[in-house]
Order: sequence, then structure tokens, then C-alpha cells
Amino acid sequence: MELDLKEISFLAILAGGILYMVYGGIYYSIMLGKKKDAQFKQSEGPLKYIVSVIIAFISSFIMAVFIEAAGAHSLMEGLVIGAMIGVIISLVYFKNSLFGLMTRKAFLIAIGDHLVIFTLLGGLHGILS
Repeated sequence: MELDLKEISFLAILAGGILYMVYGGIYYSIMLGKKKDAQFKQSEGPLKYIVSVIIAFISSFIMAVFIEAAGAHSLMEGLVIGAMIGVIISLVYFKNSLFGLMTRKAFLIAIGDHLVIFTLLGGLHGILS
């Protein structure tokens, strides 16, 4: 089976990027918005938002490539692939937490985000592919 980039749904990439941004805004508003925790210091200025938008669309594009390469064309197939990607990312965060590179709270927030959003992205791309 050969990957044909012409078969990738650009509507799915656009929808996935928007989903990623909306979900991230809601998730981090809930997780970090209750009170300002001294351990989570944000960078100043708009650059973090610009980079977040770029990452949302890059992530959606990569998911589209994985979904197309796997031949996943249903909600369930997409959810499984997305969840597997979320697990891989979570394992990397886990390793980093073992070496003290992030707090337990930051670890739980990050893996919660990535497990959910990549599963959702996979499902979206599975439906729209």
C-alpha cells in the first residue's frame, strides 16, 4: 500500500486544527485557570498563541497522514490510531517525569490533554477521510 498525499482530506486538517485549538483553550482554562499556580509560569506576549495555532494544524496534518497511511476510514479506526498516538506521547512525558523534568501535576495535566485530543483528532480524521 502506498501513501497518496492527494487522498488526504484538507477539510479534516482544517477541522482538526480548529478542534485542537478549541479543546486546548477549554482544557487549559479549566486546568490552569482556577488559580495561578507558581509552578506554571507562562511566557509573556502573543508568541505562545501563534505557536499553539501552528502546532494545532501541524498535529492535524500529521494525524491525517497516519490515518491515510493506515487506511483508517471509520470513527473507531481513527479513535484507535489517535489513542495510540496519545499513549506514545504520554509515555514520553512519563519518562521525562521520572527524570524530574516536570512535576507530577504538570505530567497529569499534559497526559490528560494529549490522550484526549489525539484520540478526538483520530476519530475526526477517521470520519472525514
